[in-house]
Amino acid sequence: MPPQNQPSEPARSRYDISIKSLLTDRKYLWFSATVLFITELFMNVTVIEKVKYTEIDWKAYMQEVEGVINGTYDYMELKGDTGPLVYPAGFVYIFMALYYATEAGTNIKLAQYIFMALYLMNLIMVFKIYMRTKKIPPYVFFFMCCASYRVHSIYVLRLFNDPVAMYFLYVAICLFMDRRWTIGCFFFSIAVSVKMNVLLFAPGLLILLLTQFGFWWTIPRLAVCALVQLGLAWPFLVANPEAYILRSFELSRQFFYKWTVNWRLIPEELFLNRYFQLSLVFLHLLVLFLFVVHRWNRRNGGIFALLKAPSLREKSVLNENYIVGTLFTSNFVGMVFSRTLHYQFYVWYFHTLPYLLWTTDYSDMIRLLILGVIELCWNTYPSTALSSGALHCCHLLILVGLWRNKEERRRAAARSQMTQDIKDE
Repeated sequence: MPPQNQPSEPARSRYDISIKSLLTDRKYLWFSATVLFITELFMNVTVIEKVKYTEIDWKAYMQEVEGVINGTYDYMELKGDTGPLVYPAGFVYIFMALYYATEAGTNIKLAQYIFMALYLMNLIMVFKIYMRTKKIPPYVFFFMCCASYRVHSIYVLRLFNDPVAMYFLYVAICLFMDRRWTIGCFFFSIAVSVKMNVLLFAPGLLILLLTQFGFWWTIPRLAVCALVQLGLAWPFLVANPEAYILRSFELSRQFFYKWTVNWRLIPEELFLNRYFQLSLVFLHLLVLFLFVVHRWNRRNGGIFALLKAPSLREKSVLNENYIVGTLFTSNFVGMVFSRTLHYQFYVWYFHTLPYLLWTTDYSDMIRLLILGVIELCWNTYPSTALSSGALHCCHLLILVGLWRNKEERRRAAARSQMTQDIKDE
């Protein structure tokens, strides 16, 4: 008979199972999210108070919006220490508000706490997405929260504009999951107006809209996106439309080789070569096309079937995982073939990586290993040929895993068979 002050074996077993459930059972995602949110609150305060702030772009942001405050609306005249203003109008308004809130940008500590609040609000949106999709086990939340030094640095030690754009993007995705497509398109366009990297999600969004509405009823949602851009940009378009279009969406920008995270394994001459850059664009479009035709399209009758009004049965495929998976994969394909990735660009896909990895058929050990290697690559400064090569290998593994996902292949085969049956009839 065991001593009275020790738990019996059955009691200890029940306790062990309970801890395991909290870590692995998806119905307890809320518990991990709550614990980690509280942990993140204290962790971010500690980082702000104990780790030295590093000036990179914040001062330039303030100089750029100060020009607008002083009455300059010509984008050719707006610039800061790091060069001309190259972000759309939404960026200007948001960072103008931060300019006033932080005493013309001089109260850095307050700016850091504002970005901490942004980080926590972003986590709420991300947690909501993952709790709705139930794609990952609870313990994985740790790896997309507390485990990344680089992401905390981007938010509260560097004050980049990338986190602002991504927050509005995740708000839009939450609205899409609620089937609030019009207001979701509004917030999606707000995100684009802060930084144009959000356009990497646009191909996936277009497929979702066509699946839900068909061609004609997709147009009003696209009009919402366009009107947001036009309304925000109006003062700058009136002043100098050509300058605004060329500068705020400057697709031909040449990036500096010294900041690249993903292409350090090639010589600078090749990195700057125009044909190399065009090849990446071609590969990006090709892979997107293959995903559209063979993975994302849930309509019977091929890609052109997306243009017709959907039936109720065809609309029913738009569940949370289809919406999130299509958007996250669309963005990821763009990251894989990006002309360059700078360190702050990590937040463009950091919070999507667990979802993408747990969509593949890899084992949990392989998934965690890939996450760890990616984190290591983004924390290697300056980047090396080895870190860039390892990052590309991880990206390729994820891309292949997404393509070869058994569930998606079964759906593709079923659509093909149904189409053939219709033709035979």
